[in-house]
Amino acid sequence: MSKEERRKKIDIKALVSIIPPASSLAKEKPRRERRIRVRTSENVKREFAKINPKLAEILGIKNKLEIVVARKKKLKLTVILDESIGENEVWCNAEQLREEGIADNSIATVRAA
Repeated sequence: MSKEERRKKIDIKALVSIIPPASSLAKEKPRRERRIRVRTSENVKREFAKINPKLAEILGIKNKLEIVVARKKKLKLTVILDESIGENEVWCNAEQLREEGIADNSIATVRAA
């Protein structure tokens, strides 16, 4: 190789050092779903779900939420905000959950619909 070719050669390590690691990119995207307990209640009407307002704000839930159990059973329900509900729980109609095959105290993924 001539001296000119050596000077023109690009330093790969210097180029790679400006690329941010994948772990730093993952932090930019907020999580918009959470695995929480689904509880049954006779006081909740069909097609509705009670959720804590803090959890709804974290997940970006405004009017409707989606509950997914074991990637098989999906429910889209209208949200009722209630301070008395725990932050790691969603309460739904007991009869509707039974019909869908979802047991009380099941763990499900909850996100905005």
